[in-house]
Amino acid sequence: MSIETAEMIWMAVGGYLGLGALFAFYFVLRGVDGLDHAAKGAGAPFRLLLFPGAAALWPILLLRMLATPKGSAR
Repeated sequence: MSIETAEMIWMAVGGYLGLGALFAFYFVLRGVDGLDHAAKGAGAPFRLLLFPGAAALWPILLLRMLATPKGSAR
């Protein structure tokens, strides 16, 4: 593997995780309430636990948020 290929892979991983971190901030503050009624009113420790998973799985969570109608959480 060449240096350029390795750099492109690291840039792609960094971009994925960067977008994931941005999405996770939004998701743990507002988005999770729209997907799960039980998460409404949850405290900071619970939301901090969600952050790494939301950052890693952001494409799936984004699609679920977009597919869920407003006000109809599971």
